[in-house]
Amino acid sequence: MPRSQKNENFLDKTFTILADIILRIIPMAPTDKEAFAYYRDGVMSAQSEGEYAEALQNYYEAMRLEIDPYDRSYILYNIGLVHTSNGEHAKALEYYFQALERNPALPQALNNTALICHYRGEQAIQQGDPETAEVWFDQAAEYWKQAIMLAPGNYIEAQNWLKITGRFG
Repeated sequence: MPRSQKNENFLDKTFTILADIILRIIPMAPTDKEAFAYYRDGVMSAQSEGEYAEALQNYYEAMRLEIDPYDRSYILYNIGLVHTSNGEHAKALEYYFQALERNPALPQALNNTALICHYRGEQAIQQGDPETAEVWFDQAAEYWKQAIMLAPGNYIEAQNWLKITGRFG
C-alpha cells in the first residue's frame, strides 16, 4: 500500500483524497501522475513523519519521472530540506542551488541557503574566526535580500537581522 494511503491525520487524509481525485480528472501523462504520487508520498507522509530515507527514495523516484523544470525545482528543494534536517548542510546547499537554477523565484530555497550561511557564520565566531564569520554573514544577507524581494511579507526575522547588522541597504 502506498504510504499516502496510510495517513492517520484528518488533514493529511483529506489532502490525499483530494490529490487522488485531481489526479484522476486532470488530463496528465501517466509518468506525470506517477511522479506526483512519489512527490506526494515524500512530502505528505515520509518527510512529515521524519522518515527521511523513505522521503529521499520517493523524491529520487519523482526526479527520475518528472521532466518539467519548475516541478523538479520543488522536488530538489525538498531533497535539500531532508539534508538540512539531517545536518548535511553542504549537500543541502547543492540541492537548493539546483532548485534555484530551475526556478530562480523560489524564495524558500534562498531563505534556507541564507540560514545555512548564517549558521556557518555563527560557527566561525565560536571558532574564533570573525573574518570568516563576516564572509558567511554577508553571503546570508545577499540570499535573504533576494528572498525578501520575492516575498516581501515573509522572513521578518531576517529583515530585522539585516537592519540590526546594517546589511539591509
